[in-house]
Amino acid sequence: MAIYLFALLIGIVAGLRAMTAPAAVAWGAWLGWLPLAGTWAGFMGHWITLAIFTVLALAELVTDQLPSTPSRKVPVQFATRIVMGALAGAVLGTVGGAPIGGLAAGVIGAILGTLGGAAVRSSLAQSFGGKDLPAALIEDVVAILGALLVVGMVA
Repeated sequence: MAIYLFALLIGIVAGLRAMTAPAAVAWGAWLGWLPLAGTWAGFMGHWITLAIFTVLALAELVTDQLPSTPSRKVPVQFATRIVMGALAGAVLGTVGGAPIGGLAAGVIGAILGTLGGAAVRSSLAQSFGGKDLPAALIEDVVAILGALLVVGMVA
């Protein structure tokens, strides 16, 4: 049952930062923490997958701070978070023998993380006098530490 909770949590991370969730899972697989060899998700442990998701996650951390970045709730941004939450959740679910359940939990988590993250960030920005940057940086830290914690606990 715990694997569903971890898949839900990695989905929440995807709702906060779409590429952080799969990047963390790829790091876990590449480091050998997540036994994925011989499964459909084995590609997550390949160095090319690791490099792609890491670069995308780093780019997202930078672009999220730009005022021109669209809301996470617009269709393309929202869908990306759902897809990345589904992928990361399914991979963690595979570790626990429940890829479909992990996928579903990842999707639910991504929806919760997207909507909840937007609300919390907005409230945080208001508490900083309308300044979004401190709120965004706090969200970055929560997403990164949350992802590492989830992948570490699954390992």
